[in-house]
Amino acid sequence: QRYFGEKTLIAFIALLSAFIPLSTDLYLPALPSMMEQYQVTEGVLNLTLIVFFIFYGLGTLFWGPLSDKYGRRPVLLTGLGIYIVASFLCSCSGGIAELILFRSFQAVGSGAVTAVATAMVKDVFGGRRRIVVLATVQSMMLVAPAVAPVLGAMLLEVTTWQGVFLALTGIGTVALGGALLLTETLETRFTGTVIGALGRLGVLLKNGRFTTMLALFSLTSVSSMAFVASSSYIYVAGFGLDEQGYSYFFALNAMGLIFAPVSFIFLSRRYDIRPIITASYIVIGVAGLSVIAFGSTGPLAFAIALLPATFCGSLIRAPGTNLMLEQQRRDTGSASSLISCSSVLLGSAGMSFISLGWSDVILVLGCLNAIIGLSCLIIWSAISRKGG
Repeated sequence: QRYFGEKTLIAFIALLSAFIPLSTDLYLPALPSMMEQYQVTEGVLNLTLIVFFIFYGLGTLFWGPLSDKYGRRPVLLTGLGIYIVASFLCSCSGGIAELILFRSFQAVGSGAVTAVATAMVKDVFGGRRRIVVLATVQSMMLVAPAVAPVLGAMLLEVTTWQGVFLALTGIGTVALGGALLLTETLETRFTGTVIGALGRLGVLLKNGRFTTMLALFSLTSVSSMAFVASSSYIYVAGFGLDEQGYSYFFALNAMGLIFAPVSFIFLSRRYDIRPIITASYIVIGVAGLSVIAFGSTGPLAFAIALLPATFCGSLIRAPGTNLMLEQQRRDTGSASSLISCSSVLLGSAGMSFISLGWSDVILVLGCLNAIIGLSCLIIWSAISRKGG
């Protein structure tokens, strides 16, 4: 890299990887007030989240293979351009239908940004260094879920929710400036046609080990994104907190996201990856039972009961991504696309499920974590026995 040292490049990749939590969590504190302004139900307003994740997932399937053919930098610049324009249009939308439409374009641009970010890690780093960088990037980027709701609540004290989307426009512009200084990281490009590049997705899915791991490490997105979609309603509408108070409790859970990758780097120096992942799935299941038992007693009890599941779900993300990337030697952009798409589509399913109008959302969240923890433990045990 001509303009980036290693640390600067890692920080830039972390910023690109943070586009999803920034694009969702920054305006979460405004959801209850937006519901009153638009006079729509929680389910309708949650479409601004659900549609975003659906189009983001589909967008990554398109951008990843294109980055294998044309390079990371052109795809990144295009995606950031789309994201900036769409974010500005979101701030100008006069109705819920317009907002949902512009959010879909914002999601497509985000798909290019994050697909390229993951692929760049494999382009530049290898061996144990790669998994450490993945964990480092994840830790840095997960500052966003902790900071975004707090920052969003602070913005709402001086502006409206439209101002939040203007802030996202500014973040996209800063990233675009960095992308213009980026030197291409892909050494060997796919030489076939665009259709051929997209067809590599099918080739990857025929790899049984990759596909099994893809399903396994994406399942935790169901429960984690269900929490994201319902958190403001639980804390504000359920426990009666104001927007600022909600942001603090949300940040408490997000701290688990931030410290988990650092903890994994520490643990991986002393223990094999397999027992770390096994223990994580056990903890997720037990945390789900704790939410069922104690989550309804108060906001602090709910946050503390859910925290171990949040922590362990984040802990296994870096080793899971690295294991999936190691299942093939090339088509890194396509593999990155499938990893992002699978996680996001399952996350969207979790958001849709939690928005079905349950009378006890906390109970449903607890059951989701308990079931997913047990299911993943069974699948992971089977993979481990086969040497996966």
